[in-house]
Amino acid sequence: MKHALLGAAFAVAAATAAFAEDYMIMAPAAPGGGWDSTARTLQEVMVAEGIAGNVQVQNVPGAGGTVGLAQFASSAAGDPTQLIVGGYVMVGAILTNASPVSLADVTPIARLTGEAVAIAVPAASELQTIQDLVEKMKADPGSVSWAGGSAGGVDHITVGLLAKAAGVDPTKINYVAFSGGGEALAAILGNQVTAGISGVGEFLPQVEAGTMRILAVSTEARWPGTDAPTLMESGYDVAVQNWRMIAAAPGLTDEQKAAVLADIDTLAKSEGWKAALASKNWADTYLAGAEFEAQLAKEVEATTAILKDIGLVQ
Repeated sequence: MKHALLGAAFAVAAATAAFAEDYMIMAPAAPGGGWDSTARTLQEVMVAEGIAGNVQVQNVPGAGGTVGLAQFASSAAGDPTQLIVGGYVMVGAILTNASPVSLADVTPIARLTGEAVAIAVPAASELQTIQDLVEKMKADPGSVSWAGGSAGGVDHITVGLLAKAAGVDPTKINYVAFSGGGEALAAILGNQVTAGISGVGEFLPQVEAGTMRILAVSTEARWPGTDAPTLMESGYDVAVQNWRMIAAAPGLTDEQKAAVLADIDTLAKSEGWKAALASKNWADTYLAGAEFEAQLAKEVEATTAILKDIGLVQ
């Protein structure tokens, strides 16, 4: 009887997989960063949970995701099996790169995660606190080099806001943009820059290995997994949380969009996804459908104002 029940369970699982959609997810960045990690986590969980029969990930780096976004918008049109990861970084990059393609040219599905931005230095750095780093920047903004993600993205915005909060001209910061987290990490650990700025999750392995120290995080409250102070409690009026999203191809029918949304909704409520969020220290900020589209419009408006304020957009 036991073997018969197991056989029936495997048959159901096989049938579910047979009817599950296959997906291709574009990570519009080089391997090693937050979008790549998000895409590969989606890949793993969608297959493990039976949401998709097969999921492939494609990396298309460049210009804060706008190279991949333009390719996706033109090549994936009308194809409900094509998805793209994006987020706060892409909103800023579209503006700073004056991209002819925007998020209005794809089909936003849902916001998935939130994460604190962390400011870190090599373990051997003479800078012991965020105040040490800011004082060095105040003395000579150009002498402090920052390794982070794409120009105009959340990392760049956070540095600009910190400079402004500290009384430093944000247009004078020495920000070095990288298209992938792996490249930025190598620059930080190789002492090619003064400090690095990225999602907390990208630095925690190095912190745990003793090769890096986090000086501060960008969120209003301290972030799980690190005892670093927030910028707010350190005396700088800056609070930023990075968020990441999933979008589908343009030109989908209402039925196709609803099917994709149903799959992502199943993913967001699955135990596998919840476990992945916990393991990566990502906050669950799930917001889908029309509510997300309305929130996205507000984010674009607010980001435009911030980028103009810190001199990255005219």
